[in-house]
Amino acid sequence: MERRTQDQRRRAGLARTVFSILVGGPAARLAALMICSLPATRAAQPRTTRRSFVRNAALGAVLIVLAELGAGIVRFAWPNKTGVFGRALIVPRASVPPVNGAPFRDTPGHFYLVHTDDGLLALWWKCPHLGCTVPWNEGEQKFHCPCHGSIYLYNGVRIAGPAPRPMDLMAVNVDASGNVVVETGKITQRSGYKPAQAAPYPA
Repeated sequence: MERRTQDQRRRAGLARTVFSILVGGPAARLAALMICSLPATRAAQPRTTRRSFVRNAALGAVLIVLAELGAGIVRFAWPNKTGVFGRALIVPRASVPPVNGAPFRDTPGHFYLVHTDDGLLALWWKCPHLGCTVPWNEGEQKFHCPCHGSIYLYNGVRIAGPAPRPMDLMAVNVDASGNVVVETGKITQRSGYKPAQAAPYPA
C-alpha cells in the first residue's frame, strides 16, 4: 500500500515537471514577447518649456511697455483739469471784446475769447504743435507761439509754423443777459475756420 502511494507521488511529480517544461517555458517566452511589443512609456513632458517661457515673458514685457506709452500719450493729449479748468466759466458781458477787438484772456480757463464778424470763439491757448501757451501779439495782430514759431490769425487759423492745425475751440453759449458761458472741458479740434463755429452775439 505504501509502495503504491509512493509510486503515485513519483508519477505526479514527474507529470508536473514535464508539464512545466512543455508549457511553462513557451508561456514565459510568449509573455516576454508581448511585453517587448508594448510601446515604451514616454517621460511626462513639462507643461512649459524654456523656449515658451522666454517667449511669453518677452511678449508680456512688450505689452506692458506699449500700455505705458499709450497711457502717457493719452495723458499728455488730455486737457489738464486743474482748478476751475475743465468747468463752465462765465465771461461777463462787460468783458466781451468788440468785433475784431483785442482778445479777452481768461487765465483760469486757459482760453482767449475773440469776437469775429460771425460771432464769438473761445480759443484754447495751448499750441496744437507741442502744447506751448500761445500769446496774443498786439503789434502783429496775431497769435504767435514763442516755442516753435507757429502763427495764428484772430480766429485761430494757422498761417505759419509747424503746428498741424488751427487752435482748438471750446464750446461757447450766450445767455439772455449777454454773458458768455465757456465750457472749458468741451474742447474740439478743427481743420479750418467756418462761420458756424462762432456763437452769434447780440449787439
